[in-house]
Amino acid sequence: MNKLAGKTIFITGSSRGIGRAIALICAENGANVIIAAKSDKPHPKLAGTIHSVAKEVEQLGGKALAIKLDVRSEKTVTEAMALANDTFGGIDVLINNASAIALTPLQQTDIKRFDLIHSINTRGSMVCSKAAIPYLKKGNNPHIITLSPPMNMAKNWLKPFIPYTMSKYGMSLLALGLAEELRDDGISSTTLWPQTAIATAAIKFALDEKIMKQSRIPRIMAEAALEIITSENLELSGQTLIDETILRNKGVTDFDQYKYDPNSDELMRDLFLDQ
Repeated sequence: MNKLAGKTIFITGSSRGIGRAIALICAENGANVIIAAKSDKPHPKLAGTIHSVAKEVEQLGGKALAIKLDVRSEKTVTEAMALANDTFGGIDVLINNASAIALTPLQQTDIKRFDLIHSINTRGSMVCSKAAIPYLKKGNNPHIITLSPPMNMAKNWLKPFIPYTMSKYGMSLLALGLAEELRDDGISSTTLWPQTAIATAAIKFALDEKIMKQSRIPRIMAEAALEIITSENLELSGQTLIDETILRNKGVTDFDQYKYDPNSDELMRDLFLDQ
């Protein structure tokens, strides 16, 4: 498949999990992929680095550029975008995937912890988007995809972990705002969120390993992202999209293929999505 031949995809937080899965599906479709993340050396408990994913991308037929990136640093992000442009002659898609999680109530959240998740989630997505826009304006069917949820104002979602919710809703507000600011430039901006929990290291170590059995594999998010990337004429811009809904609309009917545990009969619905 060569749906993305000649296209350059910049993915933050792509050394593992959903970011890695998106990098691999882009490689399968012939893209140039920038694997941008902080993990440039092996971690004793978390598999994957920017270099290991770059190697996987190349094995699948894509071209790779591994960049050690901290999205909190405006200077580093600006330099990374320039390097991607110089290496591949442009940037067509930005995936704001880098994210931090802290599921604690406000009264039990250290302000330094909030500063961290806000600086990575909301501010980091804004910094990366701003730095990418000059290149995206020259891109081929350009897209910004931000991995954040629909802004559900139900009390049950506003109550339990205010700091994290603020940071993720901030990402969504950014994406929706960019859809309008960039409409005349032909740049699509959407959010993408999983309908169920996704089996990643964040689930295993930050939450509860038992949830893994109620999760889907990251591939479902990657396939949904591919559908967004290949959409044209701002068809989806300004929408908060859910992975399963996108794929169902494209004719996918077998969702058992995405189960982390094939024998699991119950999947955990993801945060911010009503039952």
